Amino acid sequence: MCGIVGYIGCGKTTEVLLDSLGRLEYRGYDSAGIAVVNGDGVEIIKSAERIARLKEQVPKTLMSSVGIGHTRWATHGKPSQANAHPHRDCTGRIAVVHNGIIENYQELKKELQARGHVFTSETDTEVISHLVEEYYTGNTLRAILEAVQHLRGSFAFALINKDEPDQIIAARKESPLVIGIGDDQFFLASDVTAFLRYTRRAVFLDDGDIAILTPHGLSIKDFNGNSVLREVRIIEWDLEAAEKSGYEHFMLKEIHEQPKSLKDVLSGRINELTGDVELPEIKLTQEQINDIRRIVIVACGTSYHAGLAGKYVLEMLTDVPVSVEIGSEFRYSSSRTDHHTLIIALSQSGETADTAASVKDAVKKGAYVIAVTNTVGSTIARESQSTIYMRCGPEIGVAATKTFTSQLAVMYLLSIYLGRRRNTLNAYNAMKLLSDLKNLPRDAQAVLDQSEAIASYAKIFSRANLFLFVGRHLNYPVALEGALKLKEISYIFSEGFAAGELKHGPLALLTTGVPVIAITTKSPTYEKMISNIKEIKARDASVIAIASEGDEAISQLVDVVIRVPDVGEIVSPILSSIVLQLFAYHVAVCTGCPIDKPRNLAKSVTVE
Repeated sequence: MCGIVGYIGCGKTTEVLLDSLGRLEYRGYDSAGIAVVNGDGVEIIKSAERIARLKEQVPKTLMSSVGIGHTRWATHGKPSQANAHPHRDCTGRIAVVHNGIIENYQELKKELQARGHVFTSETDTEVISHLVEEYYTGNTLRAILEAVQHLRGSFAFALINKDEPDQIIAARKESPLVIGIGDDQFFLASDVTAFLRYTRRAVFLDDGDIAILTPHGLSIKDFNGNSVLREVRIIEWDLEAAEKSGYEHFMLKEIHEQPKSLKDVLSGRINELTGDVELPEIKLTQEQINDIRRIVIVACGTSYHAGLAGKYVLEMLTDVPVSVEIGSEFRYSSSRTDHHTLIIALSQSGETADTAASVKDAVKKGAYVIAVTNTVGSTIARESQSTIYMRCGPEIGVAATKTFTSQLAVMYLLSIYLGRRRNTLNAYNAMKLLSDLKNLPRDAQAVLDQSEAIASYAKIFSRANLFLFVGRHLNYPVALEGALKLKEISYIFSEGFAAGELKHGPLALLTTGVPVIAITTKSPTYEKMISNIKEIKARDASVIAIASEGDEAISQLVDVVIRVPDVGEIVSPILSSIVLQLFAYHVAVCTGCPIDKPRNLAKSVTVE
């Protein structure tokens, strides 16, 4: 989950590296460092603090035309100066930065130590620099080709060598790596946001690729040394989309971008005249659609909650049984997967390691996989037979906001698409659903217009040590996601429950001073939710209700009401989620937490 950058070109190398690292800090901020080739060899500067501190340590006079950098999220070895990347070999000529996990690093380390290599860190990364040193006989590429044959696990690494100062060599296996192509300069990063300021032309490396960057061009080989070609893609995002644009935090900016992101995800995909959804990216034939006997949604974290909501809608509209599996568990289950199974893989980054591994396994077993992601060229997009892009633009805040609501919108579109083609959803009902979806940008803005009121409620309850979130049916996943948002960025313990489960244990947690957020919008389970709220109030807990406009009765039962537009049951979870995002954000402001960079977390989980 670390961030890698590299640059070869003009003499502004340190400026480019530090700027690029700053844009990747959401991938990890335990420590940071850079390595450049200068007249004296390879110079490494690193800090056990964040990138702002690293910038203070880099001399303005340090000049180079080639360098690599890294911002770390620790997997092996605690955050420290010694464990910060880049890492050297014994000779000091080689420096390497790495994202991923080398599973056999202890075995390799023992072998290398027996040959006289001296290690200075606790990391798995350092074995790469020593392994390349072991095989180096004057040609870095040959040494790397030999070294990767001995590495097990996932890795994306970049390496420089003072003896061959006009090149960066990078290798990828199950961890993201992308090359930026500029005018007489080349960039390397874990994510395109690192170099959007300089170029929008990108080449995404595949597993088993080794890229050689020189001032004269880019070449790519496989792990056997054979030349391969990769497509140059134009990134549609622009630099402004990756900036704060006057907002105090990226998270707040991205919450307020949701009217636009929802409009973009729906644009060109709704045909209200026919009551149909147009998804030309779906390559399933009518025969394959008819042959679906089971749908499995695979996801992690926030995407898992989107998957749970998708399950309810898919089952309602397609009459196909749906299960939702956590990516890290699905791979090891005995769940039967075959050509009658449709897999829907949800991942905002398209690089979530556990979900990507599940996709590869499902394809091998004959399942058809549809990816839902925000990142063109990502691993999951390339491994899946079809991909629906969310079109959100970059999301920098670690806590997902606009990508979650866009995932929900895509799941609803896909449910209508499949329901119409399986003849389980008629045109009239589809048109009603599509009309609600089309109005989402307007309705989302109506929620955002209540930001000040929501902030005032957040301030009132920000001193609580425990929050419970409850909902039923489609609002149950919303409760789970609301609890996750709050705990991620405010560090207040919060938990989401199906409201009917309160009496099976969670009621024991309720007492005076424990706020309960109840998602109580209009739905077939509304009356049941009212009964649950009465149970909660009987235990002296405070209740904050999210309710539909026009529901005046609920005001007599709860302490606070936050209203959302009165829309259909399927659409309302998106609006309720925006309320909960704003509430979590403003609680975190009151508690003084680092909202965009919550402790111990990173944006893209690219390691198992």
